[in-house]
Amino acid sequence: MAKSGPSSRLVAEGTGRSAATKRSLVAAAIETLKTEGFAGASARAIAARAGCNQALIFYHFGSVVTLLLAALDEVSASRLERYSAAVEHVRSPAELVEVAAAVFREDLDAGYVTVLVEMIAGASSTSGLGAEVAARIAPWTQFARRAIDDAFGNSALGSVIPSSEVAHGIVALYLGLELLTHLDGDRAPALALFDHAKQLATLVEALGVGGMSAAATPTQARK
Repeated sequence: MAKSGPSSRLVAEGTGRSAATKRSLVAAAIETLKTEGFAGASARAIAARAGCNQALIFYHFGSVVTLLLAALDEVSASRLERYSAAVEHVRSPAELVEVAAAVFREDLDAGYVTVLVEMIAGASSTSGLGAEVAARIAPWTQFARRAIDDAFGNSALGSVIPSSEVAHGIVALYLGLELLTHLDGDRAPALALFDHAKQLATLVEALGVGGMSAAATPTQARK
């Protein structure tokens, strides 16, 4: 009977190379969406950036669109992790706005939201892509809702704010601000809006209708 050791090692090595190639292609797809947009994210462009044969895109992902969705998944997962860490200790609406402004700057600097904006743009010309992108926006809206609930906690507004609807509006506003900033290259109006929002949040706190109770934690506020 043939020994299984060498064969197993070959499979493991092949699997490792396959995973590395997929990671390289996803990273290349992200950068291509950032710099070339959805229209320029062809198999040839992505493969050239990844330094591999474009046939590997179809071997590993089946299509360019599936690869681009994998790129969006990667960006969404990493940014949601960053957002979650950023709001972990938020205890007031003003702090929440301050954190939102900080991650907005990060996203602009690194071009993260551009990936999502380009995928949304591509959905208008690619059948079935809209539903896939919408499904991937849902976790962002859920995150925004939890952040709103945590920031207002047991305040007087906590029981009257429609957090689901407000979260939907915040995500839409966030994406719109990023898109406009990307188009004209001027981030000042968007950042000024965050400043005004923080002033309003501070006023809300001063009136005693915002913020979490001292004993509440983000986890408790969601229960």
